[in-house]
Amino acid sequence: MNASRRGLGYGIAAYLLWGIAPMYWKQLTGVSPAEIIAHRLVWGAFTFAAIVGIAGAAPAVRAAIADRKTLAMMALSGALLTANWGMFVGAVVTGHILDASLGYFINPLLSVALGTLVLRERLRRLQWLAIGLAMTGVLMWTWRAGRVPWIALVIAVTFGCYGLVRKIARVESLAGSTIETALLTPIAGGYLAILAVGGGGQLGHASAGLQLLVLVTGVVTAVPLLLFSSAARRLPLSTLGFLQFLTPTMQMVLGVVVYGEPLARDRLIAFAAIWLGLIAFSVDLVHQSRRPPISRTGR
Repeated sequence: MNASRRGLGYGIAAYLLWGIAPMYWKQLTGVSPAEIIAHRLVWGAFTFAAIVGIAGAAPAVRAAIADRKTLAMMALSGALLTANWGMFVGAVVTGHILDASLGYFINPLLSVALGTLVLRERLRRLQWLAIGLAMTGVLMWTWRAGRVPWIALVIAVTFGCYGLVRKIARVESLAGSTIETALLTPIAGGYLAILAVGGGGQLGHASAGLQLLVLVTGVVTAVPLLLFSSAARRLPLSTLGFLQFLTPTMQMVLGVVVYGEPLARDRLIAFAAIWLGLIAFSVDLVHQSRRPPISRTGR
């Protein structure tokens, strides 16, 4: 129970930080998404390395690297995460925050499906009702758009699969995040070096404020990712999936209220259906938490 409570706290904190992330990435609108992702990987790797040193987690990192299966899974999770970052940042800086938020609305459904089909997690009746309501809202949103929401689908699939990989990987959150970032850092560093040799890139050329924002991408990347990974290790994937509604809700509000993206009435109706699903799921969680635990003797 204590582990579940900590996981719940970590998950809420991670999704709240990701929810306000568009405000940060909007400050980098003049920077190409590819360069932003490269900086996220490079400075994220440095940030994780510093945290590993402070936390004394180097033995865990070395042990994970020595396990070929774990190393392969971290390479996969790193690739999925990089693809997710690229699509999300690209959507934000090009004025498609609502499309990105739709992807994160779809993602919990995918997480629940993966938890049920792959990890054999069982759902209760209220949880099935929640899934039905949420799915109805997402389908309404997609249908009224009149096109295939490819931005949203890529975001949902990449992050849903990332959560699954981190759930089943035999590695602690800090070690795993450090390794998956470090594995892709040589590619990212090479890309930034090519930009620098060609006289491009932001470091050394942009304003001091923009260069500082670029350097801080490591911290912005590391903190919520560590919180998410810690939550993924402690919570059922289905619970983790429904917590993810916090992020797209905040992103949608930012897109409409702060950045003026249009939100039609039919999308508001779809949003209401999704929130009803979240309420149903929350009621179920509260109900289950109040039930006394069953002892092994059945008493």
